Amino acid sequence: MKFISRGIVLLCQAVMWITTSVIFLILCVNTILRYSTGGSLQWGNELPELLFPWLVMSGVVLGAAHGSHITTSFLIENLPAHVRRYLAVVTWLVVAGVHITLARATWLMLDIVGDEKSPILQVPGSVTYGCVMGGLLMLAVLAIGSAWEAFAGHGRAPAADAATHDAAPEARVA
Repeated sequence: MKFISRGIVLLCQAVMWITTSVIFLILCVNTILRYSTGGSLQWGNELPELLFPWLVMSGVVLGAAHGSHITTSFLIENLPAHVRRYLAVVTWLVVAGVHITLARATWLMLDIVGDEKSPILQVPGSVTYGCVMGGLLMLAVLAIGSAWEAFAGHGRAPAADAATHDAAPEARVA
């Protein structure tokens, strides 16, 4: 699972770097064109709108992979270790189930939104929805991996302490 988790992290990091760079470059070129010529790239506003969901979804997946989410852990911290372990397994499986359910619902909508196209580039709406679906599936895989690690006894609880929140997924231990 660590190999898959690391692959997901690397993919999302690459998507974030590429989308951020392209969005920044397009916005800079468009700004320069507006001030120098009074015109702009016809597609200059549309492409950042299409890339932004990819940037956001990769950030969400990276946040989940690094455990950088807000938790309320005072109740869980008061439970015995074996109860926390089983609760962690159940919680991660529920989280994975929710993400899979949302991904399936998104899959069912792809045909509908595929008919909607962006005005200039004619990119189907299913591209953006596909991005969301892919992110949800990656979140489900990460949750299943966390459930497995918790089951095996060396994973993290859904509400881990602050020391493990900032650690890379490979470095987390309960």
